[in-house]
Amino acid sequence: MMVSASIECELSAAAFPIRDGVFVAVVGPSGAGKDTVIGYARTLFADESQLEFVRRVITRPSDTASEDHDTLADAAFVEAEADGAFAIAWEAHGLRYGIPTEVDRSVANGRVAIANVSRAIIPVLRERYANLAVVEITASPEILAERLAMRGRESRGEVLARLARSANVALSGPGVTSIDNSGPREAAGERFADVLRKAMAFSDRPCSGAETNL
Repeated sequence: MMVSASIECELSAAAFPIRDGVFVAVVGPSGAGKDTVIGYARTLFADESQLEFVRRVITRPSDTASEDHDTLADAAFVEAEADGAFAIAWEAHGLRYGIPTEVDRSVANGRVAIANVSRAIIPVLRERYANLAVVEITASPEILAERLAMRGRESRGEVLARLARSANVALSGPGVTSIDNSGPREAAGERFADVLRKAMAFSDRPCSGAETNL
């Protein structure tokens, strides 16, 4: 991209919705394998500079059983949010989650940003990013229950309650792709990769000003 076009793209980040790039919001119930599908794509596109796999900030310690994320104590997170450190922040299951503000500049400069988010913030994302692709990762109830039980983080009652909450939430609006991850991760991973390829093709041009939900 030419320097002048890059500057114009950066300036466009000052106004909402942010254009030119694409924000890919990955949502779905706990146990659906969102991190697994994202990890598959991260490996597949390891040399693709147009993609940015967003590293979230969470008020939960990082361990080998969860995603690779940055950790902040609750009070530090609140302070960081007040200082404008996050483009988007939300609370779920007693934890705080944040997407760093750097993602706005990436999208404004025509890149494709991928992040695991709560479906509750999709309306906010639609207002913030002109080009939004929502990918819902799902799995059968039996698979979800098995995966959640294997984590060992919650009691059986808590697992059942979490599944019941997920079943009552339906996605609507444009640009939603649903991917069933009940089977081999390669199957779901390749479908997700196709979404990312389309997003890259869409954003592969300097500041066009297009406003489209993919």
